[in-house]
Amino acid sequence: MDVQLFDYSPIVEREPLRWPAGARVAFYVGLNVEHYRIDRPSTSIFPGTAGLVPDPLNYGWRDYGARVGIWRLTESLDRYEMRASVLLNSDVCTHYPQIIDAGRARDWAWVAHGRDNSTFQAGMSREEERAYLVEIVDTIEKATGRRPRGWLGPALTETFETPALLAELGLRYVLDWCNDDQPFRLNVPGMLSVPYSIELNDVTLFAGRNLSGPEFLRIVQDQFDQLYVDSADSGRVMALCLHPFIVGQPFRHRYLDQALEYIANRPGVWLTTSDEIAEHYDGATGGAS
Repeated sequence: MDVQLFDYSPIVEREPLRWPAGARVAFYVGLNVEHYRIDRPSTSIFPGTAGLVPDPLNYGWRDYGARVGIWRLTESLDRYEMRASVLLNSDVCTHYPQIIDAGRARDWAWVAHGRDNSTFQAGMSREEERAYLVEIVDTIEKATGRRPRGWLGPALTETFETPALLAELGLRYVLDWCNDDQPFRLNVPGMLSVPYSIELNDVTLFAGRNLSGPEFLRIVQDQFDQLYVDSADSGRVMALCLHPFIVGQPFRHRYLDQALEYIANRPGVWLTTSDEIAEHYDGATGGAS
């Protein structure tokens, strides 16, 4: 079957998109704050033990993010007055409440990101998925004091029912479809797609391609520079997608800090969140459809 969730829309045929205060690029940090089950394989640095239960090597690598890496990232975000868009597994609320407290103190945006990063909706019936999503959204709302407005599936996964179910629960956008530099409307009333990136993503760049910190810095700068050129007549979105257990490693972090400094010091940049991007786009283009 062909995609029915959204229509084809070449970016060169759209009405110009304007960001607040005349900004050209809307920039947000997509900070993945996740919990992994110890009895299931997941993102791994060494595949030789990935199928073992338990797997101290790979589980410990991932666990570094919640214990150490996120606090290093938080210092950099604070330094450049950037609020994170937190892609939040709801189990984080139970297992790492100090992270929730830190985010609430900084007015971070909270985007629902599944129960944990070891469970996907694939194979769930509509009723099972709805109950699963209700539990996630309600848990995040209770812990953060704010009902999430956006969704990123674990490993960017959805079912054909996910966007409509999310709309029923009051969410307004998804980040799973990395196919544009601007938000666009889905063929689900009231739902948007907001740009995320699987390319400008530390999992892809470091774990997938084994790039160095200086290469990461250059790629972030190149991404921004090209989007800035593209945005001369119509605004663009730049998402920098991060995982504390990867970019939060000491030997990488200095290059993330330099990348954030590069963007924060450029004119014509709206340092924002995915929530605010969705809200502005929705208002600028006529509200819910």
